[in-house]
Amino acid sequence: MGRTLTYPKRISNTANRYKHRATYDLGPIHSIINASQVLHVSFNPGPEDPFPAILPMIGQMGSYEFPSASIDEPLDCYLHGYVSSRIMKLACNSEGDGLPICVAASKVDGLILSLTPNSHSYNYRSAILHGYAKLVTDEEEKLWAMKLITNSVVTNRWDNSRVPPDRAEMRSTVILKVKIVDGSGKIRDGGVSDERKDYGNEEITNRIWTGVVPVWETFGEPIRSGDGTLGEVPEHITSFIATKNKQNRALAEAAVKVTLPQEEQH
Repeated sequence: MGRTLTYPKRISNTANRYKHRATYDLGPIHSIINASQVLHVSFNPGPEDPFPAILPMIGQMGSYEFPSASIDEPLDCYLHGYVSSRIMKLACNSEGDGLPICVAASKVDGLILSLTPNSHSYNYRSAILHGYAKLVTDEEEKLWAMKLITNSVVTNRWDNSRVPPDRAEMRSTVILKVKIVDGSGKIRDGGVSDERKDYGNEEITNRIWTGVVPVWETFGEPIRSGDGTLGEVPEHITSFIATKNKQNRALAEAAVKVTLPQEEQH
């Protein structure tokens, strides 16, 4: 059996609450990041602004140096943005290792409906990465990252669109490469876990429904729009939708089937 690669535990990423749900394994953490349509990226905008900045961005884990690297190996996080955005300007002007940033992602897999509001919860998967961001200046790596991110939106979309981007598009688009320093994830799965004082009380258990409502992201029927005149929806889109809907439902339903001990609290 191969060894499992993990992120180092540091002050910034070590879980202090519900430690049994935490993971530092590269595979699960990278998978959560890659499964998220939107990543929330936070950074320090500078001394003139006291508030931390958070941006919704599109991104994907990958390795330009080792394109065949698997999800459980060391990877960089590539983020897509516009040349004039504040984070891109800060990254461009940063010295040393780059701009310190945090990348966060969350997926909800179920609503946990318990006997008491305090025991309600979610089945969820969440991940956080810390690292240093720099602009990708090598054109080949930039194109590679743009293809990686585009295909994360819809599988094989890059080759089914007008590519490569022209010179103006390349100038206006900026790719940040985040060298990851540490990361952690949290996963809650299973069913309802009530307070001991409640689950033995028939007056309460006889009148309150408890259970799990599975939650999964569903992609709908494509609706043609824009200047494209092709009428039939291409196979790369229909197969992507069918595959993702099946996968997302299976994940949500599988999460409920894990049995937790009654004593575990939310």
